[in-house]
Amino acid sequence: MVTAHKEKSAMRIAALDVVAEARGLRRGQGLADARAAHPDLDIVPADIEADRRLLIAIADWCDRYTPLVALDGPDGLFLDITGCAHLFGGEHRLLADLMARLYEQGFAVQAAVAATPGAAWAAARYCEAPLCIEKGAEAPVLAPFLLAALRLDAETLAGLAKVGLKTIGQLIDAPRAPLARRFGRQCLLRLDQALGAVEEAISPRLPVPALSAERRLAEPVGRTEDVEQLLLALAMRLKPGLERRGVGARVLEYALFRVDGAVYRLCVGASRPVRDPETVVKLFRERLAAVGDELDAGYGFDLVRLSVLADDAMPDGQGDFAEAGEVGDPDVALLLDRIAARLGNGAVIEGQHPVSRPAAVESHEPERAELRRPATNASDILPANHPAAPRPTRLLSRPEPVEVVAGVPEGPPQHFRWRRASFRVTRAEGPERIGGEWWGVDAPENLKPAPRDYYRVEDEAGRRYWLFRRGLYGPAGDGSAPQWFLHGMFA
Repeated sequence: MVTAHKEKSAMRIAALDVVAEARGLRRGQGLADARAAHPDLDIVPADIEADRRLLIAIADWCDRYTPLVALDGPDGLFLDITGCAHLFGGEHRLLADLMARLYEQGFAVQAAVAATPGAAWAAARYCEAPLCIEKGAEAPVLAPFLLAALRLDAETLAGLAKVGLKTIGQLIDAPRAPLARRFGRQCLLRLDQALGAVEEAISPRLPVPALSAERRLAEPVGRTEDVEQLLLALAMRLKPGLERRGVGARVLEYALFRVDGAVYRLCVGASRPVRDPETVVKLFRERLAAVGDELDAGYGFDLVRLSVLADDAMPDGQGDFAEAGEVGDPDVALLLDRIAARLGNGAVIEGQHPVSRPAAVESHEPERAELRRPATNASDILPANHPAAPRPTRLLSRPEPVEVVAGVPEGPPQHFRWRRASFRVTRAEGPERIGGEWWGVDAPENLKPAPRDYYRVEDEAGRRYWLFRRGLYGPAGDGSAPQWFLHGMFA
């Protein structure tokens, strides 16, 4: 059996089983030639997207060995096991455990361990038996391998073959300067990366959590009560680490690894930093109830892990004294968090609109200094250092132009006309100057350079408004004059 896909206007073999490989077929071979040589060939269309989903699922499962897992092409994975191997009894035992578990799941796997990604890649793909290469022994181990083990492109491999270089050992012994001139730096770079002369970094597919705690189980568990009990134990283990750092968890992930390779990741957020294990369990209890039957324990979970994906400062305090200085009611915050964990962040509504809170933005312009966030995202609640000058109770989303009559060109307004209504000013305070954000790339072009002079004015009926004059008066006779706008109303 082979799978085939279209490549460069021709159908070619994408993958093949052991029997097809024994007959001399290979990846990339034209399907017409393969079918002519073997009429009994069973051909299945390749599904690249399904292959990618399967590889991502295997990468999820590999998180049981290390949080640093990266995808490598359509059929490979990189695992950075630095500092993790001793948890499994060493590199050899880790490799054996990984291959045995994947074999039990029905996968044929080739794997290797080395001090460099390049050497591990070469050994995994060009050595039939599992191999652990000691640090510093890369050159003698890789020397008999073909040059294709260095991840070189086809054109470079063909050029090296023309000059008689076919193995990595021959490339190591060849003079470097002529090779660089003829084949470019990429050839020597791949060699140096495999031998450890040049460091090569891998990019993990998931961010590494700030803190995590896990429990490996001798007997798999599947009951919800057992899952919650394990969660409580993990939350209690995380609490001292959070206290030492002076932070609390804002986003938590509970990963459940099933014995057959499936992985479930449950994520909850908190509107304020949390450390209390009971509170963590309450949040995840709602999440577990929300997923319901989607969380299929199957034959059970043999590994559980609780990770802190995001944290925030949480000063130590005592009882009600600590809570008194915080914004909002902790009971209300917990209620919102539990509702969001079960129904989603947008589920908390008042009337027809989601409950939201103000979020501070680094901007001097009043209409851009605040955004609305869901009530459960309270990490960016407005800080205590409000502007010294009063701000209106109602701020218009966009300043509206008005016609103003002032006693002197740069004095306060005495009369203004807004929305076809006239208002006579009896009192005025100001100005308060706010400079334009000339440094803001995303700021509106007409608001960047011009400063604003804000006035708090009161009309004959006692209503108070927030007006500003944008721009400055130019030299006499040039026709330039500032514009006036109404920006808000005071209670």
